[in-house]
Amino acid sequence: MQLQIGIILLMMMLAYALASWRKFSVEICMLASAVAGGIAGVLFKTPHFPELARHLVEGTFTYFDVMLVFTTATIFISIVSESGGVNFVVRGIIKVFYTKRILALLLLMIIILIPGALTGAGSVSILTVGAPIALALSHLGISKKRVAAILFIIAALSAVAPPVNIWAMIISAGTAIPYVGFELPLGVPVLIMGTISMLVLGWKRETNLELNQVLNKMPPVEPKMNWWRVLLPFLIFFGLVIISRLLPFSVPILGLPLEFTLAATVAFLVSPQKIHILLLSKNTVKLLLPLLATMAIVGSLQQIMTVTGVRGLISYAVISMPLVLLYLLLIFILPISEGVLTYGAAAIIGIPLVWFLDSIGSHATVVIAGLSLIWPLGDALPPTALIGRLSIMMSDYKGSYRDFLKITWLPWILITAVGLLMIIFSAKLSFLVRWSM
Repeated sequence: MQLQIGIILLMMMLAYALASWRKFSVEICMLASAVAGGIAGVLFKTPHFPELARHLVEGTFTYFDVMLVFTTATIFISIVSESGGVNFVVRGIIKVFYTKRILALLLLMIIILIPGALTGAGSVSILTVGAPIALALSHLGISKKRVAAILFIIAALSAVAPPVNIWAMIISAGTAIPYVGFELPLGVPVLIMGTISMLVLGWKRETNLELNQVLNKMPPVEPKMNWWRVLLPFLIFFGLVIISRLLPFSVPILGLPLEFTLAATVAFLVSPQKIHILLLSKNTVKLLLPLLATMAIVGSLQQIMTVTGVRGLISYAVISMPLVLLYLLLIFILPISEGVLTYGAAAIIGIPLVWFLDSIGSHATVVIAGLSLIWPLGDALPPTALIGRLSIMMSDYKGSYRDFLKITWLPWILITAVGLLMIIFSAKLSFLVRWSM
């Protein structure tokens, strides 16, 4: 039986490698792997041939709810950005806190965190607020290489931050763990690591400009834009989330997609300038297509791996490994798997890993949070390197990619260490989950 499953796994790996060699996208590579695994499984009648197409199609709907969250959240953030809200907030921060460097850096960090936290994708943070934030950081005297590093680290952490964490959602769906109680296990380390990273990378001032010079170089602000127009949609969203938690038996369950839709509607109505909502929605969905395709194909890949026994084989490999060796390998396996499979790594590696650690007394929610903290670092590694490449593009850094990676070494090590410690001592950190609920 193990030989049979091993052959199927080998066929899946070869299909992925061949598609990657042909320079296909990660989504196509994973699809090739899923199809190859299914065909190899048919040879051993796991699954039977008539069921192969059903498993491939059925799997694409595994994370349909997550895809709805992606879409509605990103449209919401896009409306806020299109209305001029992002430029207004960034300019206001520079104008008030230009001479208070630490506060300026921390407030800019929060601005980067918000889009990724609401959508679950660090790339959305870069695409929506990356350009004005990069400009503001440059005007604070930070070199372009350090600006690129800041954008990458904080955008990576934004994908980890609550309320939407895709790695946690995928693992929770695959392990039947409710996606609740993640607010503090995810939020506390993200804020601490984000603060340290921002200060470490942004403390050094290389140029010094007067405030008037800086404001003149920043994009103009929509005259009718004000703070209530920016804050009201976010107050509506967080208000709906908080009320549903405080009064679970009195308030209907709206769900994140509907809550984002309501907040987006408010943002559209209070926008001081006309927004072509259909065109904006179309462009947003077009922008999200690779991400949505990844989620659909990850579901198919996960289902094929389950029905062929490959997922069970990986689970067996995890539980048979010495625990100390497993912890040490996570430092390398998690970022590398993210660079190769993106969110697919959570389904292939994360689910069996959480099952095993939960069985030996670890707290599953804290373990998932610790894993999620390390995974996005792989978004700077090839072949995908999505957030890394976007960070360089938005910062207008022209140096080598290796130099960009080198300057992130200290935040990288600290984030990895914190994530690993959360996994190892998850049972002792379970109070974070209780306080969240």
